[in-house]
Amino acid sequence: MPATLSSVAAVAGVSTSTASRALSGHPAVLPSTRARVAAAAAAMNYQPNRMASALRTRRTGLLGLVVNNLRTATFHTIAEILQAWAAAQDHQVLVCTTGGDPVREAQFLETAAAHRFDGVVVAGSGANAELVNALVRDGRAVVTMNRRVPGSLAPSVMADYESAGRLAAEHLLGLGHTRIAAIEGPPEVTSGHLHHEGFVGAMRAAGVPVRDELVHRGPFTAEFGRRAVEAVLAVDERPTALLVSNHAASFGALPVVSGNRIRVPDQLSVVCTEDEPFFGWWGATSLTIVDNRAELLAQRAAAVLLDQLEGRVPASGAELVAPVLVERASTAPPR
Repeated sequence: MPATLSSVAAVAGVSTSTASRALSGHPAVLPSTRARVAAAAAAMNYQPNRMASALRTRRTGLLGLVVNNLRTATFHTIAEILQAWAAAQDHQVLVCTTGGDPVREAQFLETAAAHRFDGVVVAGSGANAELVNALVRDGRAVVTMNRRVPGSLAPSVMADYESAGRLAAEHLLGLGHTRIAAIEGPPEVTSGHLHHEGFVGAMRAAGVPVRDELVHRGPFTAEFGRRAVEAVLAVDERPTALLVSNHAASFGALPVVSGNRIRVPDQLSVVCTEDEPFFGWWGATSLTIVDNRAELLAQRAAAVLLDQLEGRVPASGAELVAPVLVERASTAPPR
């Protein structure tokens, strides 16, 4: 017969309530008593009843993480950091990849509510504010990332996309480039909109025109990146620099650049946003990037989540993580 809390308490010579408090780490229990109860539980191979505990404490030990995918380094890093942090907090993380589909995201958030997850990190579609707010109102810890969620009551942690676009453009302008092409995300999405604002703002501040034929804004796909870079390379007067702020599009754009034997940076300087492991050794060079600091994003999201789990009220609004320019061999003055 499996050991019960009552039998553990009997072996340890304490009441059942004291055994419960000892195993849950209650500060009122003497260290000697806690050690005696822990030893009895280990000897009897006692496994606590998580469901019963959840009913008493309203805590299940479960956290949810919604990400669009686990292919890109940013989402992969966020998942790894949060899972390691949660393990140290005695929580388990259930990860849902949605491909950016608001319907799949909504289904997971409904599951999190039904199974009373302690908290959820939503680095997803930017939709489902009503479901996010329902979790918040029910006392669940919630943090949004990646995209703005209009109408959300949850605190958010996001990369400063506008600064990223500006940093990249200022770097290229500072090298002397004036014909700068940009491959960006869709304008209706947070990162696509803000990257564009940062890029255009830097160009205007420098008195350099933004040429419509060199700016392409579209979906987060490699195929879009391939088509966009082919288009900018086909103009009569080619650009001397290329900014790819649409991260997924870089997987289509970069092979076209190398496949056309374009010498980087002699013929074309290239900057990407968000780092990937292979960006440090791409082709015959290494790529200059504006790093969104995914590890810090995950750490800050974990801190905001912990504030809520421990009853502290986090700061309202969006916390922006400042990006940093990492200059490598793919950028140089135009020749």
